[in-house]
Amino acid sequence: MASNTLNAAVLGSGLLGLDLVERMQNSPYLNCGLVVGRTARSRGLIQAAELGCATAPGGVTALLDSGQRFDIVFDATNAFEHPDHWARFAGTGTVLIDLTPTSAGALIAPTVNGDQAARHQHIGLVSCGGQASLPVLHALAQHYRPRYVEMVATAASVSVGRASRLNLDEYVETTQDAIRQFTATGVAKAMLNISAAAPPPPFRVAMTMVAPGVEQGPVRSVVEAAAAAMRTVVPGYRITSCTVSGDTARVIAEVTATRNRMPVHAGNLEVISAAAIYAAEQHALVKTPALKEIAR
Repeated sequence: MASNTLNAAVLGSGLLGLDLVERMQNSPYLNCGLVVGRTARSRGLIQAAELGCATAPGGVTALLDSGQRFDIVFDATNAFEHPDHWARFAGTGTVLIDLTPTSAGALIAPTVNGDQAARHQHIGLVSCGGQASLPVLHALAQHYRPRYVEMVATAASVSVGRASRLNLDEYVETTQDAIRQFTATGVAKAMLNISAAAPPPPFRVAMTMVAPGVEQGPVRSVVEAAAAAMRTVVPGYRITSCTVSGDTARVIAEVTATRNRMPVHAGNLEVISAAAIYAAEQHALVKTPALKEIAR
């Protein structure tokens, strides 16, 4: 491990965990010290080892018993196990970045409040729907006072794993809380559709905001600026529809996965993986002064 990088571990060996490994291998700021899964012969651990990363079965206990000191731990498991993981790392100095839909950590979305990531040891990434919709909704809320905000995410069934299906209630609650927090609206609703269509559809978020004074031209300008900022983090992010009728603005965004390991329809995974690495690199830039020179 280079002395000017932060040592990181991944809890979870699914497709999301493997994408984190590849992103770290391409990062000048992060080193993947360990990937932990449940069982030794899991396909994810085998693939992580093929990528050159140390692996171990046994979950969080194996990570804590590894003998390594981790600056960053990415939790790509599930919302039920995350509170225990945080309890084990709280007070250790390790930054825990939560890719599960819990609301325990400080909620971070890169183009909204990513500059605040380095202030927090416990970071939550809301949900894939939250990461895809909050940049637009927050931007609109800087210009209008929303009375109601709604977000409906649609993800391909083949890109939604077992843990995500078990955490649907947490997904909805955490996303709604984040929408209220970042738009200052009193009424927010979030929904997730899991589509079994063939071929699998791209990840899509449909957003509705009811706010006095919305107009087509200004709304489109705000939305397109937010989307352009988002593409600096997630290149496959684009606006496919933006309309205003009366006091209601409706925006649809799609996220196409552009990573080598990700199928194109898995934008839901790509958007949250990108946010996780972004948050980790913000910590790296603050903790290691030499990295600031690299960033320049």
